Amino acid sequence: MSSRVERYLAHLDRLSGGIEPVFQPVPSEGDLPDVTVMIYRDLPEPGHVTGITYGLSLAEHPEWRHGRPELCLSVRSDDPAWAHAAGWVAGRLRGDCPFRYGDTIDFREQVSPESAMTSVFVFAPFVLDLKDYADIDVGPPGHEGHDVVHIAGLYPIHDVEREYIHEHGLEDFWHRDWDPADVTRPPCVP
Repeated sequence: MSSRVERYLAHLDRLSGGIEPVFQPVPSEGDLPDVTVMIYRDLPEPGHVTGITYGLSLAEHPEWRHGRPELCLSVRSDDPAWAHAAGWVAGRLRGDCPFRYGDTIDFREQVSPESAMTSVFVFAPFVLDLKDYADIDVGPPGHEGHDVVHIAGLYPIHDVEREYIHEHGLEDFWHRDWDPADVTRPPCVP
């Protein structure tokens, strides 16, 4: 019988077409095992780096009633710091942050030297189809539907954009002219 993590990784293997990721552990704070970020280069296309976490969903949160999140961050870059950021967020905020769509997280420093961005927001991952990021059953056979994971997307943004989301909401920001994969873009809000 396969383990929970093996079932999750099998799902990611199907999504990646068998591309082997680099596994990067993120030291845990507390009693839970470390978070691991799987780093995929040139996925979804050449020139991108994508990080997907495992370990956030091992925590408990009162708002997680229909499944537990893992995180995905995908950008046009060669710098693995972007993927590591997803692991850092998962490891530091699990159990505390609900990772609802529209939640913002302020790093208070640049994620990568190539970009002035210092924050992220949570929303559906643009690099995955709904069937690939929602309702991923990682429970053992015979217990289907009892252990469900949803992959939430993290989107790097400028601090002024984080403030804009707080003032005007995610929907207003989402419909502005911006490229979610471009970490070198200027802010899309005044």
